[in-house]
Amino acid sequence: MGTVNHFPDHQTSALPAILLAALLLSPAVRAQNPPPAPSAADVRQTYAKLCAGCHGVDARGTQQGPGLAGNPGVRRRSLQNLRNVILKGLPAAGMPPFDLPAPTIDALAALVASLNASAAETTVPGDRTSGKEFFFGQGQCASCHMVWGDGAPIGPDLSSVARDRTVDQLREALLDPGAHIAPGYGLVTLQLRDGRTLRGFARSRTRFDITVQDLEGRFHPLSLDQVASITEEKASLMPAVKASAEGLQNLIAFLSGLTGVKSQTTAAPHSTASGGIDFSAILNPQPGDWPTYNGNLSGNRYSRLEQIHASNVHKLALKWTFSIPLWAQFLPDTPYYHENMRYFGLETVPIVAAGIMYVTGPNQVFVLDARTGQQIWHYSRPRTPGLVSDPSLGTNRGAAILGDNVFMVTDNAHLIALHRVTGRLVWDVVMPDEPQRYGGTVAPLVVKDMVIAGVGGGDWGIRGFLAAYKATTGERAWRHWTVPAPGDPGFETWKGTAYTLGGGGTWLTGSYDPATDTLFWATGNPWPVSDDRERGGDNLFTNCVLALDPATGKLKWYYQFTPHDVRDWDATEPNVLVDANYRGQPRKLLLHADRNGFFYVLDRTNGQLLVAKSYMHRVTWASGIGADGRPVPLPATALSCPDHATNWNGTAFSPLTRLYYVMATEKCSVQLLPGSWRTARPPEDPGKKYLRALDIETGKIAWEIPQVGPIDGKRVAGILATAGGLLFYGDPSGYFVAADQRDGKTLWRLPLNATIKTSPMTYSVGGEQFITLAAGSNIMSFGLPQ
Repeated sequence: MGTVNHFPDHQTSALPAILLAALLLSPAVRAQNPPPAPSAADVRQTYAKLCAGCHGVDARGTQQGPGLAGNPGVRRRSLQNLRNVILKGLPAAGMPPFDLPAPTIDALAALVASLNASAAETTVPGDRTSGKEFFFGQGQCASCHMVWGDGAPIGPDLSSVARDRTVDQLREALLDPGAHIAPGYGLVTLQLRDGRTLRGFARSRTRFDITVQDLEGRFHPLSLDQVASITEEKASLMPAVKASAEGLQNLIAFLSGLTGVKSQTTAAPHSTASGGIDFSAILNPQPGDWPTYNGNLSGNRYSRLEQIHASNVHKLALKWTFSIPLWAQFLPDTPYYHENMRYFGLETVPIVAAGIMYVTGPNQVFVLDARTGQQIWHYSRPRTPGLVSDPSLGTNRGAAILGDNVFMVTDNAHLIALHRVTGRLVWDVVMPDEPQRYGGTVAPLVVKDMVIAGVGGGDWGIRGFLAAYKATTGERAWRHWTVPAPGDPGFETWKGTAYTLGGGGTWLTGSYDPATDTLFWATGNPWPVSDDRERGGDNLFTNCVLALDPATGKLKWYYQFTPHDVRDWDATEPNVLVDANYRGQPRKLLLHADRNGFFYVLDRTNGQLLVAKSYMHRVTWASGIGADGRPVPLPATALSCPDHATNWNGTAFSPLTRLYYVMATEKCSVQLLPGSWRTARPPEDPGKKYLRALDIETGKIAWEIPQVGPIDGKRVAGILATAGGLLFYGDPSGYFVAADQRDGKTLWRLPLNATIKTSPMTYSVGGEQFITLAAGSNIMSFGLPQ
């Protein structure tokens, strides 16, 4: 009995309540004639008699058996699992079974579980306010650690340490930091072959590579060929805490309250640490970087890199791959999900800054060494049940970065910031205030000191909006509605009640023009899509490009591509900004190939329409676009063309050829017209895809390359153009292709045998250019032989 006093006070004090809970859950207690429940003293005595000989009177273990207190393996086991181990034993490990009454086994299991309760689950005495003052003051803990976005990102982030550690583990970490060093934080000193010395944490390591985080928070991905020697330091960088007994207890109490950043939590303003990404590096990217969704803020997927060119692209070879573990999260059991899984493919576009790649999966962010694809850190959160449309699939199109934060929109339309060094949550804000069918798939866009993101759900009934947030804190700066409310400009274009859930999603990343300080963003279709009985009028501002003041979100001008859409022709296609001599004059242009089958050239300073030309071989809904910018409608026919001329995937304009490249789909759909049941349905052609090059001055097709393969399942892969005179794209049959910008001739191809639904990107590290693409559930990176 006396041996039980060796258990820590905070654990034994919780035992009666834990034991009572376990006994109430016991099947034996629910029986008509249950065995008597043991008292807490009886359970302690049973442990001392049957368990202490092997596991220790203090549950810290002996030579005969492992410790049960503070044991991660034990902590991962459920109460039922612990119960089974006691009842059945572990014969292979020498542990016998125990034939005990069910209530006694339940209570013993609860006792063992209590020895591994997290600090967050434990009542810890002490003054948390004083502990916080010590952490950020005299103790200098914040000089290495972050809590809720405050502090320094040298050591591990401690924002959720109370859920990860027991109270005893916290105490041990403070008094003997070297006893258990967190994974990825082992100190190393590298002597490099060029004579330099590098000291820091080995955040990622293989037989051939190492990524070191220096003591200022910068990552250094290195091949071991560059390293002469590695010295591994056994001691922790952190010194033991020097504090009075009371001060130590207060610090433990403070740490025991750190249970993670909660939803709708903003952060305190803070300065960017060394190695952070300034906006200047996004506005004017370094030649080897791809720091935003489209590579630059103009939205033009054209890269100045030219190491890979028409003369050597035939040598292109796979350099590395990285698999996004889609199976790590539960998936919805819905017809929409099952249909889309037939042709599932990642839609993410990686971003790269300073040799580090940031790539997303379903509610996940991975940070990789851009040379090798080796993982440095990974963030994940559970998928959200009950979502609709693409968010329910886990679709995510990418991340953004600014300063020390990496930004992602989650499936349920939260905008979150992760620290670029630690990978831990800094702030988490819910973008919608209203309980509608909102979701998130968009890659955010950084403009100045703000991060801007939109929402999905327009096909299911939402009131669309775009919102901007302070990048350091997560505070909302403004919100712009895409469907007006009564009294707002544009409300007169809604006749009926549909405006309350009128659609207008904003799920495609926008573009930004620093010369005019204008943000351009595309909007989606109105809702209901085909049933327009309660939404007469043009339905502004759906199917538009919006030109906004990025500081306030106020509208400068707009252009609506398809007024009163009943065919689901979202205008969520890229708005590409280029400066070019146009018809003999220098102009600031906006290029847009719309889903309605027309290619548009606008003056982006004022929205003036310069060209509107069909880029389809067959258009049945409009004869053209009039001088007033509105479509000239044709009488409805049973066969409506196009079905969807293109989609959201990336496009490119090359200054080398002055051509605009887009993947187009020639397909018609059958429309149900009044009285059509009396006549035979017209044949519906299977459709075909084309890589098309458009002359921006006339809108005419300069050349086209027909594609082979299925056209369903949003297989409209985007396009990358480079200064090497090349186009890169994925074709519908799963080939990755490099083509000549001048005529579309294939110069290189590789069968990936995967669904390709997104756009390639390019970057360079250490003088080597890479071409990278998401295919299926993999990130695949290609380069030239070295």
